[in-house]
Amino acid sequence: MPKPLEVKPLPNFRLWLRYDDEASGEVDLSDLAGKGVFKAWDHQELFREVRIGPHGEIAWSDEIDLCPDSIYMRLTKKSPEDVFPLLKPGVNA
Repeated sequence: MPKPLEVKPLPNFRLWLRYDDEASGEVDLSDLAGKGVFKAWDHQELFREVRIGPHGEIAWSDEIDLCPDSIYMRLTKKSPEDVFPLLKPGVNA
């Protein structure tokens, strides 16, 4: 699975990311803003503190992080089956 190498905050709850397979671009997270733990993003300074955590997670604090695989799928528009071929029907491990 590709690993995130770089992340930068952008306006309107968007991130720019670069992964180790050269995939890069913007991801819109505005659908999460204001909901549950993501209500903390109402303070724009917190959203701007995004970083890559010690396990590759896209993190803002010890309480707020996102799976790098799910962000990669948003970025590349790939399905779980594209990213994890063993999920495809008929593929044996």
